[in-house]
Amino acid sequence: MRVYLDFLRTPYAVRLLGGTLLGRLPNGMAGLAIMLFVRAHGGDYTLGGALTAGYVVAMAVGQPVLGRLMDRAGQPRVLIPAAVAAAVGFALPVVTGLHPLAVTTGAILLAGFATPPLEAGLRALWPVVLTDPAHVLVAYGLDAAAQELLFICGPLLVIAAAVFSPEAALLLSGLLGVAGTLVVVSSGPSRDWRGRPRASDWAGPLRSPGFRTLLTALACAATALGVISVGAVTYAESRHSTTASGLLLAANAAGAFTGGLVYAARRPSGPAHRRLSWLVAGLAAGYLPLSLTPALPLMLVLAVIGGVFLAPVLACTFTLVDELAPQGTVTEAFAWVVTAMAGGAALGSAAAGRAGDLAGPSGAFACAGAGGVLALAVLLLGRRSLRPGPETPVEVPDGPAISQVV
Repeated sequence: MRVYLDFLRTPYAVRLLGGTLLGRLPNGMAGLAIMLFVRAHGGDYTLGGALTAGYVVAMAVGQPVLGRLMDRAGQPRVLIPAAVAAAVGFALPVVTGLHPLAVTTGAILLAGFATPPLEAGLRALWPVVLTDPAHVLVAYGLDAAAQELLFICGPLLVIAAAVFSPEAALLLSGLLGVAGTLVVVSSGPSRDWRGRPRASDWAGPLRSPGFRTLLTALACAATALGVISVGAVTYAESRHSTTASGLLLAANAAGAFTGGLVYAARRPSGPAHRRLSWLVAGLAAGYLPLSLTPALPLMLVLAVIGGVFLAPVLACTFTLVDELAPQGTVTEAFAWVVTAMAGGAALGSAAAGRAGDLAGPSGAFACAGAGGVLALAVLLLGRRSLRPGPETPVEVPDGPAISQVV
């Protein structure tokens, strides 16, 4: 508990974490808000699903782009225009309605692409705001754990706003994004932060072999996020229960939240790349038993256990990003983490859906464990690349040589 109190007393820590969570609430709201809007205007589930998928894909594409701009131009110059553009994307369908469909599609894609990369920006700020390395690890753990709150509170806010109208849910999504962004960018650390000089190339952090290994492993591990959503529905239908899916998702989120808090409170030992392999092994072991699909009470226990290692895996990943990202690319690197997770979750949803059709809930949940095993294999095969290498000089145009981890 003391480590949390010390962290919370650090100037700007609560403001930055709270503002980022506020600004990221649309990530947990958009899917449901879009679906409710489409259904209210006579659209079918296929259209709603397609627009939701388009939003996620656009966000996955936009995060690294905006992250690179932040590394070059600072945070306020990128975050404020992005938040406003995303809010416009959410608001435009409120004005035009579902049709013309091309306008609505473009607006949803804009909202996704322009999603302000607050998550990546916060992780770039922590080493500056928190001078104690132990507090940085606490921040990463709390950050990873708090993500679960977005997907608990976000849908609840959508439901509350939809009492007035589906359009209100879309508007609220955009407004919360702007509000959270303003809380962050009006702080001193965000205004003063500048990316370090970087080599001029197109690859950015992707030129680091270790970072590529890390992203691949994370994408495999993130399949569990997509699997659990689909698997919970298939399980609920197989048990003829209207509440089982929600209970399973809540139990899994509770496990992840608890695991993140415990991980953040402990002082980890050993290199981060070795620690990550053990954590991913725990993640795989936690999700594999879900394929047994026992009765609901035991299934809820397994769902909690399955989530325990998720937030620690993310927190440890954040530490490795700091170590592996080439100089001047840290925000873009953290943005790629968001992209990898979104891509992995989408792949998990697709795989679980197909497996659910073929083998029922057992087949769907088996995909989560398989993703964890595959992530562990990637880490073990690429373990040498995950070790932070020596700094070597890199020539930057119109400037002196700088150091960069390669």
